[in-house]
Amino acid sequence: MTTVASRFQGVIPPVVTPRTSDGAIDVPSLENVTRHLLDGGVTGLFVNGSSGEVTHLTNDERDTVLRTIVGVNAGQVPVLAGAVEQTTNRVVEEAARAVSLGADGIVATSQYYAISNAEENGRHFRAVAASVDVPVFAYDVPVRTHFKLPTDLLVELGREGVIAGVKDSSGDDVSFRQLVIAAKEIPNFDIFTGHEVVVDGALLGGAQGVVPGLGNVDPAGYRRLYDAAVAGDWAKAAAEQDRLADVFNIVYTPKAGRVSGNAAGLGAFKTAMMLMGIIKTNVMSVPMLALDEDETEAIKAVLARTGLI
Repeated sequence: MTTVASRFQGVIPPVVTPRTSDGAIDVPSLENVTRHLLDGGVTGLFVNGSSGEVTHLTNDERDTVLRTIVGVNAGQVPVLAGAVEQTTNRVVEEAARAVSLGADGIVATSQYYAISNAEENGRHFRAVAASVDVPVFAYDVPVRTHFKLPTDLLVELGREGVIAGVKDSSGDDVSFRQLVIAAKEIPNFDIFTGHEVVVDGALLGGAQGVVPGLGNVDPAGYRRLYDAAVAGDWAKAAAEQDRLADVFNIVYTPKAGRVSGNAAGLGAFKTAMMLMGIIKTNVMSVPMLALDEDETEAIKAVLARTGLI
């Protein structure tokens, strides 16, 4: 796999946001999540991303989440913060606030709701990068933004030093590999996969790390996978990936149609963490439903057979 001098590499989970039974941010549980991740050997923390239900959080809640995680982390690993808003000026404002609260880097999506093209998104990322004095990563998540960031644009922005890398949650493994190849000669340009079940392949192809939602449940497993890849022990990496792929089956336990796809995946992570004693409830942000007792029992069975409880 590719090794780089950058401090942004390895396992950087997108931290979930626990809520109390009445829907408030559960700060003690969030502190516990942060300790769980650090104890699991993560190399960074991604705050206020999709797995953190960022679009469901008020500005005050986003600040509480970031401030809490930065406080517990106390400089142990780099903290990346999502700047996820509809348009450039709102992203710039969000990024500045995150940096003021201790973020070491910004992960910014393209515009969403606003209809834009590659040219406008190039201007968008240049404006965001010019507004802060920390590295900016492009967050490619077309399922949410409805715009797939073109490889040539990402490479152009990387060569200009506008972005420090890409968090790829496109689910498009072909474009991911093309990006890794095209960006190979850009110094300290870090590419992360957000795809939980093909991490060994991404690392073998030259990616610098992974941002796995499932890493909230099993950070140590992803760290073992990453360490095996760095050591060149691809058989060990594949074996760990196979086990994590089995753990990932928790996202398929919710009954079809009862909850949204968003609530199913994030709800499965939260439910697993509740069963493991990391957080107190599996309450979701309004209007999402929490997983029910039958779904919780199904997740419990997966955790048991994969050695997590």
